[in-house]
Amino acid sequence: MGKEKQRRSKPDTSPVPAVSAVTKLPFPLPMCLALGSVTLAVYWIAALNGFVNYDDPDYVTSNSHVQRGLTWQNVLWAFGSGHASNWHPLTWLSHMLDWQLFGEHAAGHHLTSVLFHVANTLLLFLVMREMTRAHWRSAFVAALFALHPLHVESVAWVSERKDVLSTFFLFLTLGSYARYVRAKAAGPIVGSPANVRFGLPDSTFYYLSTLLAFTLGLMSKPMLVTVPFLLLLLDYWPLNRLQTRSTPAQESGLGSHQKIKTKSASSLSRHKITPARVAAPSEQRGQSGQALFSSFGPLMIEKAPFFILSITSCVITFVVQRKGGAVSASLSLSQRIANAFVSCARYMGKIFWPVDLSVLYPHPGDWPMWQVVAAAALVIGISIAALLLARRRPYLSIGWFWFLGCLVPVIGLIQVGIQSLADRYTYVPIIGVWIALVWSLYDLFPRSSMRDRLFAVGAGFALLVCAGLTARQIQFWHDSETLFRQAVAVTTRNYLAYNNLGYYLAGRGRVEEALVNYQKAIEINPLYEDALNNIGYAKAGQKKPAEAIPYFEAALRIKSNHVEVHNNLGNALSDLGQLPTAIEHYRFVLRQQPDHADAHNNLGIALAMQGNLDEAMEHFRAAIKFKPNYASAHSNLGNAFAAQHKFTEAIAEYCESLRLNPGDAQAHNNLGNVLAEQNRLDEAIEQYSQALRLNADNPEAEFNLGIALARQGKADEACAHYREAVRLKPDYSAAKQQLESLMTPTRR
Repeated sequence: MGKEKQRRSKPDTSPVPAVSAVTKLPFPLPMCLALGSVTLAVYWIAALNGFVNYDDPDYVTSNSHVQRGLTWQNVLWAFGSGHASNWHPLTWLSHMLDWQLFGEHAAGHHLTSVLFHVANTLLLFLVMREMTRAHWRSAFVAALFALHPLHVESVAWVSERKDVLSTFFLFLTLGSYARYVRAKAAGPIVGSPANVRFGLPDSTFYYLSTLLAFTLGLMSKPMLVTVPFLLLLLDYWPLNRLQTRSTPAQESGLGSHQKIKTKSASSLSRHKITPARVAAPSEQRGQSGQALFSSFGPLMIEKAPFFILSITSCVITFVVQRKGGAVSASLSLSQRIANAFVSCARYMGKIFWPVDLSVLYPHPGDWPMWQVVAAAALVIGISIAALLLARRRPYLSIGWFWFLGCLVPVIGLIQVGIQSLADRYTYVPIIGVWIALVWSLYDLFPRSSMRDRLFAVGAGFALLVCAGLTARQIQFWHDSETLFRQAVAVTTRNYLAYNNLGYYLAGRGRVEEALVNYQKAIEINPLYEDALNNIGYAKAGQKKPAEAIPYFEAALRIKSNHVEVHNNLGNALSDLGQLPTAIEHYRFVLRQQPDHADAHNNLGIALAMQGNLDEAMEHFRAAIKFKPNYASAHSNLGNAFAAQHKFTEAIAEYCESLRLNPGDAQAHNNLGNVLAEQNRLDEAIEQYSQALRLNADNPEAEFNLGIALARQGKADEACAHYREAVRLKPDYSAAKQQLESLMTPTRR
């Protein structure tokens, strides 16, 4: 490790070279390359992961706005939408750009998040180095930030792009603020062109840059609302803008040397200054309090625009989350306060023992009283100790209150979601713990080459352990099955994990396994509407719509405006021939969510079955508008054109459907029908054959292929397909009639 200036037990009156503290720091580029390379090497495996079924559909894989890419219409939607119960327009734009570049390939989306994490690591190092003038300690803090396994959730989960993006702007905010403090302290330098940027004084330029970066951060994730308080903490240390007198431990910060041009910051403690008179303690306290108040007032005024932005963001976020149903009213204030204390203690435990991590930790409702009391005593005790040591060890109080302050928006005082805590919430707060820990460890031992070597060895070991745990944790995010099997293994009563695991298994055709997991979710929480909906969906997929309907109705009794349940209930009713009632449910969905592509498509099918082709086609086109790569809607629009004998248009829609989904056997069959209508029998036969290659148990395609072969005079081949159609569907009267008509002359 490099050697940094620390306070000495005895004043050193030896001459000091006329160089600044900045020039004594090692050049940052090698450390940046090392930090970036290691972070990228550990997180590179995230590119092998796919999307997961927790939030990723809302944010990317089923979001029609995101999938249409960066258009002016979608930019306006991003700034005006409260979708997913959040207002973060820059996050939406980020996802849109990713989809435009990478489409449905998850690797590109993951790599974008990884690169943001690498950038955040480098920015944290540079910002800490700028503010504290401590090169190696800043590097260690940045390395812990880069490699700690608690951060895997923020980086490896595509839906948490908002974490890495908002933190990128947070560090730009802090970096600009440090430059602003330096420029303001230096004052104008006459005749210096470097003192003016874009026609503005340096201090004004960096102040506006800080405001801009903060605004962009809030537009990425509103968790940054506590940044104005964080800036005030940094004013105390390491910027030293609130100090009435500096202590040796505080003199390593930016504020301690900002007006010294010829001597290093640490040289201030090497000279004895004999005052004319030493004030009495009471007089010192009075002078100190007056000086503190006189400096605090201007700093608060300076932060006023930041507080206004934070308050605005809080109001917008609360309104959006409440409208989206994310704010829970089921927990009392005392339950939320108890969980806040317990969560703080649990976060501390996970920081130092980061094992058995889960994507979700369900809120238990009530914690055992002994846990609440112990957690409250721990949090309050550390807070009091940090305040008592604030003068001698300011990094302890700043680090601790950085941790607590940044957790406030997500600590559960306003309960959003069903979690009691979340790994992703530590992405920024944990930095405060690292600052307090690293600076404390460095100051515990007297300065010596042995201290530096021990520090280097200890840091290397800690980072190696973190890297190994992080690499292992990234693998749990490979897919929904690995993610939620881990969640149910390390948590208790995790009904959401059972539900999402079941949803993944159902999508892989493992319906019976899925139903087992759905039932476990219901056993834990009988009022869990998503699990009830998924059971109904699984039953409907098994061609049991009558069994599915009671589950959908039960889900709607719990949450009457659940649009997905209404859509699924409409499908089940449509399968039973109850078209008018099904249409009512589809129309309800579209009143609540006009851009619901599936509801448009399903309503179009029901209307077409009633013979209302014109209105049906309007809904098929709407489905394609809101979901451009919607193969099923293209196929259904082709069916409507075919019913109107507009065969050219029908063929175009079928071809587009098959371009998007080449494995759709029904679309191949329907295209074959239209080609046969145009007497293009060879092409039709190829389409029917392709349909059968994709789905051998398809009596309709067997029958249609038999018709086409019979029209070509290939009676024997046609009979073989008619027989297969009847075998697959014993009551297939049309196939029996055709078979009879071909075989009768032969018997004669």
